[in-house]
Amino acid sequence: MSAAAVVMMLIAMTVLWGGLAVAIWNINRYRGEEPGSVQRDL
Repeated sequence: MSAAAVVMMLIAMTVLWGGLAVAIWNINRYRGEEPGSVQRDL
């Protein structure tokens, strides 16, 4: 593989795994109360 292909692959892997890490961090950071069930009159 050429150097440009390796660089693009590393950037893509960083974006994907970084997004996954940020999503997991955001889920773990949220410690709020779960919203109650909504009762609707139809």
